[in-house]
Amino acid sequence: MRRPWTNALFALLLIGTLTGCATTQEELLPHEDATILDIWGQNTGGQTPRGRVNRPLMEARQALRRPLTEMEAKATEGTHAAYTRTAENEITRLFKRLPNPDLVLFVFPHLAGTDPVPVPGYSTVFPFYQRVQYAMPGERTEDY
Repeated sequence: MRRPWTNALFALLLIGTLTGCATTQEELLPHEDATILDIWGQNTGGQTPRGRVNRPLMEARQALRRPLTEMEAKATEGTHAAYTRTAENEITRLFKRLPNPDLVLFVFPHLAGTDPVPVPGYSTVFPFYQRVQYAMPGERTEDY
């Protein structure tokens, strides 16, 4: 006992589904004569299908491949020294520990167990943070 509007809705959904499948592969994905190598060459600055070279991209790549001048080499020499492992760095810690205050807890004398056994008072220490945290190189670790 279907209602007429459900039959009409079902028919519309069926027609819409079949219409969506009615397109061809050539309409959705047109096939050109270019090969993957041609597409790669066009997008990376290599040879284009007509044999021309993509000059602006090749010139930009050559500028990046040039060797460093003496002045540039001296300027970059000290920038990574703080991050490089040396014998001196290994002795002095590069990554300083961040302060982790201790929480001292005092347990008062009490009776414990099924047979009341006296336990004397004692103190115990808990670190405030669960894990040890480290500062990044150059990050300020002293008190403000």
